[in-house]
Amino acid sequence: MAIARFPVVVLDCPDPRALAEFYSALLGWGIEKSEDDWCTIRADYGDSIAFQQVAGYVAPQWPGQERPQQMHIDVDVDDLDEAEAAVLGLGAVKHEHQPGTSFRVFLDPAGHPFCLCQA
Repeated sequence: MAIARFPVVVLDCPDPRALAEFYSALLGWGIEKSEDDWCTIRADYGDSIAFQQVAGYVAPQWPGQERPQQMHIDVDVDDLDEAEAAVLGLGAVKHEHQPGTSFRVFLDPAGHPFCLCQA
């Protein structure tokens, strides 16, 4: 028997609403809850990601480990070039370190690494 229905990934950030808007546009999920220090987006099928405001937030530095990423999000896409153009238009930054050819590494507006992966 499961204890919970859906896990929620929570990302620390300086501006929860701004980061929720970025991921909402990237994933096509709606913004469900928005407060000054917390914002949640949810897919129609139930998965969600939340964003919490952290005072003095410092972005991870990847691939170095001085400020480790600790986690990242992989997003499957049909076309890497089209998806890259779209996320750059949303405010992502392409990371200078690209260790593979079937995926591309970006930083979201708060500096969290995420990957677009060829589906």
